[in-house]
Amino acid sequence: MRRAQLPLSLVEVALGAVLILGVALGFALGTPAPDTRVPQLEAYAEDTATILANEPPRHDRTTRLQEVVVSERAFERERHALDRRVARILPENVLFHVETPHGSVGTPVPGQMTTGTATVSTGSGTVRIEVWYA
Repeated sequence: MRRAQLPLSLVEVALGAVLILGVALGFALGTPAPDTRVPQLEAYAEDTATILANEPPRHDRTTRLQEVVVSERAFERERHALDRRVARILPENVLFHVETPHGSVGTPVPGQMTTGTATVSTGSGTVRIEVWYA
């Protein structure tokens, strides 16, 4: 009784074709791109908080953030300057909301938005900065 056998070179060609096809499909389909929105927004929020926490005040205290959280009167006096400063720090396509114990500046955070957040504690209160793409 004779048995049929595939020639070894035919087996090698088939395995090579499967390997090449697998590599080609890997390149064609690719891998999903990582979501870079959240880490970038977190970086924007942290950078903004760091700048404000280290920036000299316009009137008194040691930093701009300490100046705006010391009292409601100080916040009202510095509200527009804080709003303008944060807008200058962030790129044009990023909106923000800065919450202090005495009030907030910026755009209210819309629901269901991906945001980046940074929180800074000062001697007079906590400041929360949220940023998101417009």
